[in-house]
Parts: sequence; C-alpha cells; structure tokens
Amino acid sequence: MLVKTKAIVISALKYQEKSLIVKCFTETDGLKSYFVHNAFSGKNNRQKIAYFQPLNILEIEAVHKNKGTLENFKEIKLFAAYHTIHIDIVKSTIIIFLSEMLHHSIREEEKNEDLFHFLETALLWLDSHDEIANFHLILLLEITKFLGFYPDSSTNDYPFFEMTEGVFTPFQSLSCLSGEETALFRKLLALRFDSNQQVFNGKERQQLLKIILDYYSFHLDGFRKPKSLEVLKEVFS
Repeated sequence: MLVKTKAIVISALKYQEKSLIVKCFTETDGLKSYFVHNAFSGKNNRQKIAYFQPLNILEIEAVHKNKGTLENFKEIKLFAAYHTIHIDIVKSTIIIFLSEMLHHSIREEEKNEDLFHFLETALLWLDSHDEIANFHLILLLEITKFLGFYPDSSTNDYPFFEMTEGVFTPFQSLSCLSGEETALFRKLLALRFDSNQQVFNGKERQQLLKIILDYYSFHLDGFRKPKSLEVLKEVFS
C-alpha cells in the first residue's frame, strides 16, 4: 500500500557497508522501520542521509506492506528544516537523548496521532526557543500521558509520590519518593514549555531526570537508560 505521511526519525542504523535501517514514528501508521539501500553510495543518496538525523520531521511517500518486515521509501523530503537544533550543542544533545528515550519507549506499531502531533509541536517549539533548560524533563513527563502512566495528580497534596502506581500518598513506602523529591516532582508537574526555566538549579534537574528515568523503568518492561545520558548530564552540569 502506497502511503503519504509525516514521520519523525527515531533512529538510523548502518546496515553492512552501504545501507541504513531507519526507524520512524509516522503520523498514519505509528512505528515503522525502513530499509534504505545504498544510502552511502551515489551523490543523491549521500545527501539524503542528512534527512535521517535524530528527530527530524519528514514528509514521506512509502510502500507499507504491513507484514512485519522492513518497509521502503519512495520519496523523502523535510517537512520542516530545523534552524537551531542541529547547530546548538545543548539542543542537539537533548535531541540525541530524547531519540534514544523514544526508541526504548514507543514500541507499538499502531497509529497514535495525538502523540505524533504532541512531539511535532514540541520539537518545533524547541527549535524556535532559547530558554530550554527544562524542555527534556517536561517532554518526558508529558509523553507518559500517551504511554498510559501519567501521574495521577488528584491527590497531589499528599507528601509522598508512589512510583509503581503513579499516585501521591500520605504514607511512605519503599517505592515512594522522599518528601523532598516529591516536592520537586510536584513542581515539575505544574510546568509547561514556556514556564520560567530558572525554577530548578542544575542539581535539581539531575535529580528530576533520575526520578523520571526510574519512573519509566517501573512502567516499561525492559526499559534501558540511554547511552547518551552521561553526555546530557555533562551539558547541564
């Protein structure tokens, strides 16, 4: 079936010497993997490799056989060319980290337009703003709405956050954040992308990032922390 859709690049893996396997989150079909033959040979193909940088937003025409095998592109172009993301060291580090997070978090090959549109809007926001210190924290927390384990804030006056159930509780257990961590986490829940970016210091951001990664680990079987985590920590230290 010939499909025209927007697609967000999740990963691009070199296959043998000349080819690529590109994983995309598409607007119409969810997660799809594509085989790009001879990606590293021929001038036109080498130019196209730039399309497959992490979290680029593409417009593609592709043949989807929907048989669980690798699909094939027919045409590719950038939907929106980023102006700052790939040349700003902080933004590019955030993008690499988030692409790994999405690689380990989005697993279902099914349409999820709401998640696609959220990611698209968030990435374009990142490209056009400079105050971005909390962007990755807010994004990862918001994504849990679409993955099914966003924290229940109906009782967020309670002093402890219980990680396995995703609820605030009056009593502390082994799977709860401390009172201090809970207060920090509660503050993050109230933030949006355009909120004051100075609300946390560097140490608090590191603390929140650990909390979010642990929270993902509780709720996603086999979740692995990104290899780029240490680089991100260095950038925000």
